[in-house]
Amino acid sequence: MPGDHRVNDRIRVETVRLIDNEGNQRGVVPTREALALARSLDLDLVEIAPTAQPPVCRIMDYGKFKFDEAQKAKESRRKTQNVGVKEMKYRPKIGPGDFDTKTRLVEKFLNEGHKVKVTIMFRGRESAHPELGKKILDRIVEKLVDVAKVESAAKLDGRNMIMVLGPEKKSRPKAESSQESLKQEVVPSVSAEVSIEEG
Repeated sequence: MPGDHRVNDRIRVETVRLIDNEGNQRGVVPTREALALARSLDLDLVEIAPTAQPPVCRIMDYGKFKFDEAQKAKESRRKTQNVGVKEMKYRPKIGPGDFDTKTRLVEKFLNEGHKVKVTIMFRGRESAHPELGKKILDRIVEKLVDVAKVESAAKLDGRNMIMVLGPEKKSRPKAESSQESLKQEVVPSVSAEVSIEEG
């Protein structure tokens, strides 16, 4: 973690194994000498391997190092948080415009590396016709065959039918063809039913 290193006067040992600001090994030198060299370069002496005998220290800009470490930690946190399960809800009587818009969003999530839970919501008597929901799920799979693999096949869960799609590893080339289809059709407005939830 950034901030866990001993720096400059906090390094209490007599000698250190020194790496200079250009990454060259300087061998074992007295700590006072290493510190004087770091200061002459307007840089810091940072202990990077405290358990080594003697400890390994490097001459560097500690402020910049801490900033870079924090950025890396933030980036890796962002990646782990973002790759999760998204949800997209469809209705059995969905119109072609809404179907295309929602399916494009599903494709976008898959290309970003997310799994997508596709939910068909039945209302009233619609639940007596699960084959309508199955037909929509089959159309989604057919349309996303290059970017998606079915991780959990369609199954009824109360009034809903649920299927989980995962990203297909070789999904990158698809981006061009989806751009083409965007040019060819006017994007309809998304109905109020679009529900995108973090899993």
